[in-house]
Amino acid sequence: MTQFFEPYMKPEFISWLFLNLGKIIGILIGARILIQLGRGMIERLFAQSMRSRLFGEAKRLETLKVLSLSIVTYGIYFMVILMVLGVLGVNTASIIASAGIVGLAVGFGAQSLVKDVITGFFMIFENYFTVGDYIQAAGVGGIVEEMGLRTTTIRDWAGELHIIPNSQITIVTNFSRGKSRALVDVRISYKEDIDRAIEVLQKEADQVAKEFKETIVEAPRVLGVQDLGSSEVLIRVIAFTQALEQWPLERELRKRLKGALDQAGIEIPSPAAKVVY
Repeated sequence: MTQFFEPYMKPEFISWLFLNLGKIIGILIGARILIQLGRGMIERLFAQSMRSRLFGEAKRLETLKVLSLSIVTYGIYFMVILMVLGVLGVNTASIIASAGIVGLAVGFGAQSLVKDVITGFFMIFENYFTVGDYIQAAGVGGIVEEMGLRTTTIRDWAGELHIIPNSQITIVTNFSRGKSRALVDVRISYKEDIDRAIEVLQKEADQVAKEFKETIVEAPRVLGVQDLGSSEVLIRVIAFTQALEQWPLERELRKRLKGALDQAGIEIPSPAAKVVY
């Protein structure tokens, strides 16, 4: 046992150990300082951009900030590992060369992964959508819960969670940008006075506009006769709301317009069943 530890008890080894240990501690301290400086610079840059809206909306800036912090942190960690290995006498040049060869081989086998990452980066940078937006992408519609470099997570109205590789997102329809259209079609009987029905509908629509003025961008308007059906006249009503507020307004309009027609004695036709004897 004494012979086993004897080489490690020599003054030369102890001197080498303490010297290299000091270098490693110095590298770790330097890395810690670099990480703090890098994080501070990124925080200040994005705080300034947030105030000036230089790069876009707040949610996109937050996503880019987290991504930048991760890149800086892991880049410094990688350099620290190489420097520590160099202090310990490991040939880091061969490791880097080997990593390049392995990376090339992996690259050929992981082209879809690379495509996911590149697509994800440009989606975030060019602000296609952000967390909380309601979008339609890759045949799925719902609220964006998470977006990363490789995948985007969308939860639909049924509560189902869809994890989509970014490379599969080729066309995005974003319903959370700008105003949204609310559309309601009302059917009345052919025997009713169309002008009177339009007047009743517009009066009720104006009342709805007053009550929902915080979410309505353009007040509901009765456009007129949209279609002549087999047993009914179709009258169309439209309005424009803030993003994602069109559906609550449509439900309210249907309820209120139906009540207004009932109160005015205007008939809403029901499908007639034909009995064959």
